[in-house]
Amino acid sequence: MRGGEPSGEAQPAGAGDGSGAGGKSSGADGHGRARGPGPGIGGFIHTVRTRVRGPERGPALVVLGLIMICVLFQVLNDRFLSPRNLSNLSVDIVSTGLVAVGIVFVLLIGEIDLSVGSVSGLAGAAFAVLNVNLGVPEWLAMIVAVLSGMAAGAVHGFFFAWVGVPSFVVTLAGLLAWNGMALYLLGASGTINLDENGLVASLTSSYFGQPAVAYGLAALGTAGYALACLRTRTRLTAAGMRYRSPGEIGVRSGLLALVAFSAAYTLNQFQGLPLALLIFLVVIVVSDYVLRRTRYGRRVYALGGGAVAARRAGVRVVRVRLVMFMTSGTLAAIGGLFVASGLTSASPTTARAAGSGMLLINAIAAAVIGGTSLFGGRGSTWSALLGALVIQSIASGMALLGVEDALQFIITGAVLLAAVTADTLARRTERMPAQA
Repeated sequence: MRGGEPSGEAQPAGAGDGSGAGGKSSGADGHGRARGPGPGIGGFIHTVRTRVRGPERGPALVVLGLIMICVLFQVLNDRFLSPRNLSNLSVDIVSTGLVAVGIVFVLLIGEIDLSVGSVSGLAGAAFAVLNVNLGVPEWLAMIVAVLSGMAAGAVHGFFFAWVGVPSFVVTLAGLLAWNGMALYLLGASGTINLDENGLVASLTSSYFGQPAVAYGLAALGTAGYALACLRTRTRLTAAGMRYRSPGEIGVRSGLLALVAFSAAYTLNQFQGLPLALLIFLVVIVVSDYVLRRTRYGRRVYALGGGAVAARRAGVRVVRVRLVMFMTSGTLAAIGGLFVASGLTSASPTTARAAGSGMLLINAIAAAVIGGTSLFGGRGSTWSALLGALVIQSIASGMALLGVEDALQFIITGAVLLAAVTADTLARRTERMPAQA
């Protein structure tokens, strides 16, 4: 399966260990079973070096780039890493990040969705008209808004998967159509102001002020990661496959705990854990579980590796494609509600901006910059988080420095080009015939 699962950490025993027939590799134990590169910090460093040099270098380089961005802007302006700015940044990434998660699903099957910005604007307009103009309860208006995004994705998926129209053309048509529908819903009334104390407005304005909430989430995330790794190691070891050593799992869990508790401490210095960030993280974790840990997720990666091979392997290609576009539309609608929450309004201007402006561009850029391949079959929903952090960090740093938007666009474009170039070169390297 070309592309395969993204982790690349579990391999059959003896695969790629350099052992010859009848010989025993240094990477195998006395029973011939493959083991990891080594325990503890040494094994972790070996894994990092392998990933940075190999085709899975994307996320590692993104993390390194994000660290460099933070250090640079902190040197230029000491308010960049302040609790207030980081808390605001953690909320600002959510709308773009949620839309980018939907983009990841579509990119994994090797396609593109250009309509996500318009779908976001449509969802925001639908909610505002239903709730404010027609008096529909907020919870029901939110459900209808999300369903509108799912329906838009279903339309795209039908024409692409069943009719055979290229996804680029289908979603480009959707960009225009859904944007026009949003403008029609808003009509001559123009801007519709939302209830600042309402349910939607609270999505980006609510915080968990108790420090225990942020620290509890950090502890839960670290423990969940460690237990998942240990469970995977037990299962793969029993099957004779290699995985991380207990020492490496401990090092990884320790680093995750350091990042998580540092983030929790920083957020607690301002107003606590933002509700928007919590929702975003839950969406990422659930989506990542579906893609990495379920049979359906493996079918998605298989389809991204090649439709013909996936069909021969028993994957229902049409159904998977349809569901991926429906997922993208649903998450775009949810992201649109967060956009409306941040603005506490819906207007023709924001609808146009969402449809063909920065939300669309930033969402696609976030998915690609974060490490999801444009060629399909490689990436994860965590790419949306990494990419959104990079883009919003650049925007936040530029704003603190008083730099005009033009330079921000240039830098973001250069980062996007670098990410796509690295992905293209990695694919070209994979396809080169093995040297004797």
